[in-house]
Amino acid sequence: MLESMIHPVLSIGALAIAFGAILGFSAKKFAVKVDPRVEQVIAALPGANCGGCGFPGCAVFAEQVVSGEAAYNACPVAGVEETAEIAKLLGLEVSDSSRKSAYVKCGGTDDNIKRNYFYDGPKSCVAASQLASGGNKSCLYACIGLASCKNICPFSAIKMVNSVASIDRNKCTSCGKCVTACPKNLIEIAPDRAKVRVICNSKDKGKLVKENCRAGCIGCRLCEKHCEFDAVTVEDNIAHIDYDKCTLCLKCVDKCPAKAIKVC
Repeated sequence: MLESMIHPVLSIGALAIAFGAILGFSAKKFAVKVDPRVEQVIAALPGANCGGCGFPGCAVFAEQVVSGEAAYNACPVAGVEETAEIAKLLGLEVSDSSRKSAYVKCGGTDDNIKRNYFYDGPKSCVAASQLASGGNKSCLYACIGLASCKNICPFSAIKMVNSVASIDRNKCTSCGKCVTACPKNLIEIAPDRAKVRVICNSKDKGKLVKENCRAGCIGCRLCEKHCEFDAVTVEDNIAHIDYDKCTLCLKCVDKCPAKAIKVC
């Protein structure tokens, strides 16, 4: 009885060893070689997995960087030291990449703007913006103030101040989630070196802007006329600043009668 059991056991054991050897050989033969730099880049990244680079996570981003499909400095969360480390791992020279952060193009605080009615609906900017007037503030372009951008920010970089979103530049990683969350398209990603910014997004004509908000751009073109470097243009009744041309002379700030251009 015992002998009759030994043979099957030995046979199964031999088969197991044989299949194990085959699997081991196959694993080595057909193994996909992973560039060791991928793990090194992952270790150098902050590990936020925010998707701000355009990829679903840090691991995928690291693979794309090593393969040359993504720029080594495309991670918005990585600081100067992390970016330099990644460049070093890839044997690249560090370029001067300006740090970016988001800012809100609206000065429509409770002190500056009128309200058409009391809103008691869902605490969602998207929901409020779908009303006939686009929200309860008198300016159609104003920040609705229901904190949709604040709630979606994974870095606690946004707070509400007098019914307008305010972004902490030191905490902001320019991941862009707040940009897509704002139904008014009021949030813009800009280089940190761009200190002079237009805090308004209204396309209305000056007279209507004055009626609705004390801090709105009235499109008077004084900023455009006094800028010696062609850094300011007025289109669709709103001033725009070319950050590459701006020299921080601050003439536009001084000349703006509505104080809609500020140093941030």
